[in-house]
Amino acid sequence: MKTHSGTKKRFRKTATGKLRGRRAYSSHILEKKSPKRKRRMRQPTEVAGADRKRVRTLLAGKGD
Repeated sequence: MKTHSGTKKRFRKTATGKLRGRRAYSSHILEKKSPKRKRRMRQPTEVAGADRKRVRTLLAGKGD
């Protein structure tokens, strides 16, 4: 199975096998969000448990 090209641009697998991706709610309507919240959003975060299986499937070509 090929790797989904949209997924490989958005997610990375860490050395320990965890999945990292961009934080949700970080791209627009930023005026009302506090600076502290916006700073935290810059950092990538671990993919939520509910989405983990789907992202792993889409990254299958990357030697899962």
